[in-house]
Formats: sequence, structure tokens, C-alpha cells
Amino acid sequence: MSRTYEDVEFGEDLPEVQPDVGIENVRRFCKAAEMLAGRFMDHDEARQEGLPQAIVPGIMSQGILVALIHSWAPGCAIRKIDTVFRAPVLVDSKPVARAVVTDKDDASRVVEIDLTLVNEAGETRVMGTASVHLG
Repeated sequence: MSRTYEDVEFGEDLPEVQPDVGIENVRRFCKAAEMLAGRFMDHDEARQEGLPQAIVPGIMSQGILVALIHSWAPGCAIRKIDTVFRAPVLVDSKPVARAVVTDKDDASRVVEIDLTLVNEAGETRVMGTASVHLG
């Protein structure tokens, strides 16, 4: 089902997503993206770099947030996404991606969405905004 601009309400929460950031899934992503750094793919190598364990690549975190939007509104056009990485998302953790509609522009049929990726402790690791055009 495709979501239209008229379907969207200001303040609407998008359905939460619990992405798979297990080591095997992150390794698949890294291989596909040709990001073969040990800090993403190996806990021991990440520890050698001073990290607590392997971390999820930033572009994978952005992809998780984009996938959240597309699962809510298949066929939408994401015009812009802007993210701030406050702290690493750890591989093998259980993050939750959340989003809320914060603005609507009737003339352009664009909605603004605030995005967050939080860890199990409820700490925001990645936050951002997206401008999304809906038909």
C-alpha cells in the first residue's frame, strides 16, 4: 500500500524498526559496500583501535533510517537526509530506529521527519532529519 501526502498527520510516529546489526549482517554490508575495515567486521580488531567492540558503519546506520522511511511509505522520494553521529552503534547490539513527522508543506507535498537510532539503554546514537516527498 502506498502512502499519500493526505494520509500523513503532523506528529505521526512511524512504526519502529529493530534492525539486524549482528556481526554476519554487518560483514555482508561491509563487503557489498567495500568497507573492509576491521573496526566494522571484527570485535578484536576494533578493540585494538580502542573501541569497545566492532561498530556499525555510519552509512549502514543511515541506510537503516532510510529503510524505516521506505517501509512506512513505499515509493516515497527521500529528497534529503541529514544525520549526526553522536556515538557508535555497536555490532551485535539491539538498536531501535524511530521517526516522527515534524512538519508538512502542502505546496511541495514534502514532510519533514525526525529520525533517531537508539541503543538498548535508550541512548541516542544517531539522530537526524529527512525531507520526504509523497505523491
